[in-house]
Amino acid sequence: MPDRETVLAALDALRDPKTGQGLVAAGLVQGLVVAEDRAGFVMEVAAGDTALYAPVRDAAEAALKALPGMAKVAVVLTAETAPAASPARRASLSPQAVDQGRPKAPVATDRPAHVRRVLAVASGKGGVGKSTVAVNLAAAFAARGLSTGILDADVYGPSIPTMLGVSGKPEYHDGMMEPHVAHGLKAMSVGLLTQASDAMIWRGPMASQALTQMLTQTRWGTVDAPLDILVVDLPPGTGDVQLTLIQKTPLDGAVIVTTPQEVALADARRAHTLFEKVGVPTLGLIENMSGDVFGRGGGEAEAGRLGVPCLGDLPLDAALRQGGDAGVPVVVEDPDGGIAARFAGFAAALAKKLGL
Repeated sequence: MPDRETVLAALDALRDPKTGQGLVAAGLVQGLVVAEDRAGFVMEVAAGDTALYAPVRDAAEAALKALPGMAKVAVVLTAETAPAASPARRASLSPQAVDQGRPKAPVATDRPAHVRRVLAVASGKGGVGKSTVAVNLAAAFAARGLSTGILDADVYGPSIPTMLGVSGKPEYHDGMMEPHVAHGLKAMSVGLLTQASDAMIWRGPMASQALTQMLTQTRWGTVDAPLDILVVDLPPGTGDVQLTLIQKTPLDGAVIVTTPQEVALADARRAHTLFEKVGVPTLGLIENMSGDVFGRGGGEAEAGRLGVPCLGDLPLDAALRQGGDAGVPVVVEDPDGGIAARFAGFAAALAKKLGL
């Protein structure tokens, strides 16, 4: 098993193209994690230098993979924002007085370039089919003629590459990543930036930086052809990745996915509470896996308790699972089927709420 010193030595043997120093000496190795047969770190550079450092990232991955016993490697290249100059210190109100008017949550300042609307799909709990819903919902938006993208923000368990049948690292042009295009959707996922077999051994800051890179350094649209809607498939829970997304971009709304039973509904409430606290409207709740196995009606009842619309339910249907495994969403595979019709209804209701 490679130890931390061996990994650091291998990385420091590579040169920083700007300073000529080793990567470690130049401070380019951040958040390094070494565990058994794997290693990963974040390389943060100036906003305009991502294209310059893309080959350095690739060389770092190759150097780590060449170490004896190293099976899995993850190197994330991200861009930093230049800090604002510190103003001169002046008299001010006490911290207690300032706190009375302080926002209860961070307020995002900008959305990804050339993106009209950003919609989060959340669950609060894993295993409820959130990613399946997100992919098919995005496909339903595209079927309405909307320019649509999907961002796989579940950095610990990326599934969008499998569900859309895409693979391979995205290309870089002019310091921006070009998203893969599949079934009319522009797609980006951390699963496209790492090997399929890599285990995501990142701590919260590394996961947040990976999300920031995908959110802000992907060419989702252009001045002449902006993206109408970006669907963000959030990871389960209410942790660092969700908060990073809220900090980085104004969300136009959120959709919560749940199954009918109480154990899932309890986590759906937590997801709704998070969005409520940061001023993001919950545009609707979707009950997935409805039927004899998990029950019916729990989602609709919970939507009533929360005071949010219930967009509808989805039956526990093998076609949804088969489409995800095959890399072809059921909305694309069977556009005239019953499942596609339900997603078309969801998309129509949400598009109206979003002004699209």
